[in-house]
Amino acid sequence: MSIEIADESEEARKPGWARYLPILVIGAVALVGAVVLRDVLSFETLRDNREALLAWRDANYAAAVAGFVAAYVVIVAFSLPGATVATLTGGFLFGTFPGVVFNVAGAGVGAVLIFLAARAGLGNRLSRGMDTSEGRLKKIKDGIHENQWSMLFLLRLLPVVPFFVANLLPALVGVGLVPFVVTTFLGIAPGALVFTSVGAGLGAVFAAGETPDLGIVFEPHILLPLLGLAALSALPLVIKAVKGRKEAL
Repeated sequence: MSIEIADESEEARKPGWARYLPILVIGAVALVGAVVLRDVLSFETLRDNREALLAWRDANYAAAVAGFVAAYVVIVAFSLPGATVATLTGGFLFGTFPGVVFNVAGAGVGAVLIFLAARAGLGNRLSRGMDTSEGRLKKIKDGIHENQWSMLFLLRLLPVVPFFVANLLPALVGVGLVPFVVTTFLGIAPGALVFTSVGAGLGAVFAAGETPDLGIVFEPHILLPLLGLAALSALPLVIKAVKGRKEAL
């Protein structure tokens, strides 16, 4: 309790702009990046520079891995365009394995950074406001906290919201760091594996002068296992709802 009070008083002493600085910086960089990098972080850029990238990887493998992961972290942390292209690039440069490991590392660390920035800027204050509020807002927050592991896994396994929203929303309702980290790294792994494997086959796609078929994710042998994982994550929610209905009868 004393630590919590100390944290709150320290936050209260900060000027208003300082509390919002992390999320404001992310928003500003994301806005600039959406305009400046829209045509840079693209499939065409990867295709046109593929030989140079492969030569650089072969000559400096460790530096290529570090540079790639760092670039992916920046793309996700600042919500820049090109995350899908980055995942394909990881497969193209490093193969399905260890490419999927590098992709999950970059995306996961970037997601954690934006989560922490949002929590520092808006999350703690908004979460406390929900605690003291009544009605629908408090019910939403309580519902998420009661089922946070299932809800967080579903956000990752079913891309019903953009990736950056799935990073911000948990911070704004006061989700803990450990559940966020665990569900993020585990939840994005299946999808990352699919797109990394597509990226690993880009050499043949480039040679044929074609574009990658990202619709593969909707093929039954890919989609059904992903939906199965999502259903497994949703099972505790279903069981709790059924129990609650029986108790109400």
